[in-house]
Amino acid sequence: MLGDPNDLTAADHLDAAREMTATNRPYLAHLLAEEAARRTAAPATAAAIRATFPAPAPTRTETD
Repeated sequence: MLGDPNDLTAADHLDAAREMTATNRPYLAHLLAEEAARRTAAPATAAAIRATFPAPAPTRTETD
C-alpha cells in the first residue's frame, strides 16, 4: 500500500501529471498539476506549472 498522500511532493505530482499526459489523460494531468502548483511556494513556478498543464476543454467525444 502507498504511504501517506500528504508526504508526496510537488515533484511527485508533476511526474504523475507527465505520465497522465503521456497516456492521453489530460484532465487527470491537469488535476495533478494543480496540486503540484498548490504545493509550490514560488508563485512564478506555480504559474508555469499551471500554464504547462492547462484545463482541457469540457467537451466529450463519444466513441462506439
